[in-house]
Amino acid sequence: MTPGQLAALHARCFTRPRPWSGAEFAALLDSPHVFLLTRPQGFLLGRTVADEAELLTLAVSPDARRQGIARALVAEFAATSRARGAARAFLEVASDNAAAQALYAATGWRETGRRRRYYGPDLDAIVMELPLDGRQEGG
Repeated sequence: MTPGQLAALHARCFTRPRPWSGAEFAALLDSPHVFLLTRPQGFLLGRTVADEAELLTLAVSPDARRQGIARALVAEFAATSRARGAARAFLEVASDNAAAQALYAATGWRETGRRRRYYGPDLDAIVMELPLDGRQEGG
């Protein structure tokens, strides 16, 4: 997928927080730390630095949801992040995005915090974490 195609799909999936532009995707993809995982109807953009991974964004076409695409991309993100040396992963998800929160919880992520007004004056981010080294936090 080209940066323009990524931006077009992102715009179909997000209004709040705002969708990313083709230029923003191109700039991210220029980094050696960033990786792109794709499916015909979706994509995931991740980043690894040292022993941490960040799930930057995940988008699945609205007409292709609930078919396992996002779940497969999240699983591939975890495997790719491990292969790049990450021991844990994190993400921010909009507090009003219940579907994404449910997906992440079902794939092993747990809520670890909240960033107030991260996406605007009335929209918080929920911070979630996934251990990638086989250990569970606190156990």
